[in-house]
Amino acid sequence: MITRKRLATGACALLAALSAALLPTGAAADEPVAKESPKVELVLDVSGSMRARDIDGQSRMAAAKQAFNEVLDAVPQEVRLGIRTLGADYPGPDRKRGCKDTRQLYPVGPLDRTEAKTAVATLAPTGWTPIGPALLGAADDLGTDGATKRIVLITDGEDTCAPLDPCQVAREIAAKGIHLVIDTLGLVPDARTRQQLTCIAEATGGTYTSVHRTEELSRRVRQLVDRAADPVVTPVATRGTDRCAGAPLLRPGLYTDRETFGQHRWYRVEVLPGQELRASVSIASDRAVHRDYGVLLRAVTLGGREIVRGSEAGDGRTDVISTGLRYPKAEREDDGPGDAKPAAETVCLQVSNSFSAPPSVRTTPGMPVELSVDVVDGPAGASDLASFGLGRGWWLLGVLVLTGFLAGLIWGWLSRWRVAVWRTN
Repeated sequence: MITRKRLATGACALLAALSAALLPTGAAADEPVAKESPKVELVLDVSGSMRARDIDGQSRMAAAKQAFNEVLDAVPQEVRLGIRTLGADYPGPDRKRGCKDTRQLYPVGPLDRTEAKTAVATLAPTGWTPIGPALLGAADDLGTDGATKRIVLITDGEDTCAPLDPCQVAREIAAKGIHLVIDTLGLVPDARTRQQLTCIAEATGGTYTSVHRTEELSRRVRQLVDRAADPVVTPVATRGTDRCAGAPLLRPGLYTDRETFGQHRWYRVEVLPGQELRASVSIASDRAVHRDYGVLLRAVTLGGREIVRGSEAGDGRTDVISTGLRYPKAEREDDGPGDAKPAAETVCLQVSNSFSAPPSVRTTPGMPVELSVDVVDGPAGASDLASFGLGRGWWLLGVLVLTGFLAGLIWGWLSRWRVAVWRTN
């Protein structure tokens, strides 16, 4: 009897286990679908022109290798990264062979930093500049799955393998709908190279950056790799207006727009009491401009009172200029647990520039603008730290005034005491 009971109990337990395994549980149904890891392929120009020694006193190839080593050290763990070269193998005059000279140096996948650095170290400036075929190869390397995909092209010259126009290649890649963005970086580019690389980037919603220093190259590539790892910061196209009324209302995120020379663009952001607005703007001079220029970012109330501003000036040494601001909005003293939800303040953001160019330079389309907006919880006991542009300087100013007042009293008392002693003696 006991044996039969044990067998029955075991059979019931086995049946229950099988039922639990076959039927979906509530926890499993609620689990989010795993997101595919982002993919990035760095496409490096290894053509003969990369021998030129005009970046920080070293060759363009040496600068690229140094930047690559720094980038590889900083690649986020979740990014699957690959490297493709163009013009690295065939040094001869045969154009047909030279325009097929592109290969994958390191496969797209989990990064072995030592192996990737070793592969890059073996490169030497060699041949042609087949940008179009390299972009097609990189697109194939990244595949057509649902992962975030990004190509970062680093080159010092325009394509030498027309009629396969790399700009048209970028348009065809964008038309496939595989969510692939191409960013381009030009090493000491001329006007034609700048135009071609800008066209490639714009065709896929990417960015173009002109680079003249190793540090600039390393920093920009790291930014682009990080952007692939965090698709939330993918820029969203917007269009500012010529005044705050009717300007687009922006939520926290990254936005792109275009602004002509000397233009003012307005945007709106809502900030609740106890929150802090953080905004920054970058403007790229994607064409020949005069050497002296600047960018201004202002936060203004609907009534026109300036809250705080940020500004930066340049002298032609870089093609991107940036500035930013922070505005912590103080909490209302009468806010309590039973009070109604406080109303948000509408802050107007004004973006202005002082770029100018020779008459022969086209002013349309405007220059690329990248605007970052974030609204976070403000510091505990926040006050209007940005009032009148002094920020936390109010505290320092008060301390200095008090210190000066006390020092004056003490010095006056000492002076009177010394005079009294002198008269007595």
